[in-house]
Amino acid sequence: MSEEFDFFSKTSLKSYNLEDKVRYQLALLDGLDAYTRKHSENVAAITCRLCEYLKLEEDFTVYCTTCAYIHDIGKIFIPPEILQKPTRLTDEEFEIMKTHTTIGYKMCMQDPKLRPYAAGTLYHHEALNGTGYPNGVTAKDIPYEAQIIRVADEFEAITAKRQYKTHVGIVDALNLIIDDAQPSPIKSLPQGLKLLSDEVRYGKIDKKIVKCLFKTTIDDVEYEIASRIDYIDYLKEEIKRMQTAMKYYEKMEAASFPNKKDYYRQYAAGYLRPHEKVEAIPDTLQELKAALAEKQDHIEQLYSEVRQIRHLVV
Repeated sequence: MSEEFDFFSKTSLKSYNLEDKVRYQLALLDGLDAYTRKHSENVAAITCRLCEYLKLEEDFTVYCTTCAYIHDIGKIFIPPEILQKPTRLTDEEFEIMKTHTTIGYKMCMQDPKLRPYAAGTLYHHEALNGTGYPNGVTAKDIPYEAQIIRVADEFEAITAKRQYKTHVGIVDALNLIIDDAQPSPIKSLPQGLKLLSDEVRYGKIDKKIVKCLFKTTIDDVEYEIASRIDYIDYLKEEIKRMQTAMKYYEKMEAASFPNKKDYYRQYAAGYLRPHEKVEAIPDTLQELKAALAEKQDHIEQLYSEVRQIRHLVV
């Protein structure tokens, strides 16, 4: 039996689908810049879906999704010239940017309504192998909600159009995520050491969560395919209509007598919509055919993406 994602569940996608008790937390996003707000919403949507594919309890899914909505709330206090810088940050600027985790944590701990969601703000940049920030803790000390948010956050950041880089394709983004899930290579270990260190046993992110990310991504691509197939069917019907109009247009052009021309003009016009002109029939038909070819080519690319994602291994 195939797994299905319920787009209309309380925990899905948009803040108005979440329970009333979390609206206070979501209202905090109004203090973020537009880009960070959108990023937070996207991360929450991905987090929610990861939770569902991980088959987590509904209450935890709502909790985790709320944590994801406010995971970057500390960025309210990051200087705009750093937060919105169009080029890569310097080392010094990055150190300032990293403080959004501890700032967000303090904000949550100081507000009784936010305190339950503090872990997401503090730990979402920590890595299982101890290479994350702000505290460099390892797998056993990173709350599971933060581990899920980290995967969602990283994927959204890679695929989004950042100010300083171009858009990255879905498969390329997933391959980068896979890289972060791989354990560090063993370079040199003291002789006789039997237990590997966290840096060797773990990657930065959890492989099980990454596998669920594959599923959510396939969902998205297949949904886009379905939407585009509907539009392709519409284009085919439009081309069929316009081809019939074109037959009468050609007869109109070939007619020698004015009454014949007018006769065929009226027949051609009968197949047109109110805003369409008889004289534009040839151009309109070519535009529709070009649009159909473009959409069909895009669908083939999407099918190719699905096939590639299904063959990814983490």
